[in-house]
Amino acid sequence: MRNFFYIFIGGGLGSVMRFLVSNYTQKLWTINSFPLGTFVVNMIGCFLIGIFSAYFLKVDNHLKFLLITGFCGGFTTFSTFSAENISLWENGNYVVLAFYILLSVIIGFGAVYLGLNIAKN
Repeated sequence: MRNFFYIFIGGGLGSVMRFLVSNYTQKLWTINSFPLGTFVVNMIGCFLIGIFSAYFLKVDNHLKFLLITGFCGGFTTFSTFSAENISLWENGNYVVLAFYILLSVIIGFGAVYLGLNIAKN
């Protein structure tokens, strides 16, 4: 039950930080229509999950639930997606890696498009 609490707190903090970092970045730098705020959040999240994973996955510590699952999960799910891809790469699952990336991007894009069109009608 304690792990759920850590995930809950970390997820809330990560979500608030995503909002703050993304909005601040968009206000600070405007590059045409490029979603720089989301890009910056995703890249920071990838960097953080790398740091946190290197330490907390070797050590059985409840902070991994707060920082990896909670904070990084609330900050961006792109970090988890990237970490999973690294794991597939390191295990030599190159076909699964390519399939996962392509399927995630194509179906994700399609799902958003479908959802938008259903909601419009």
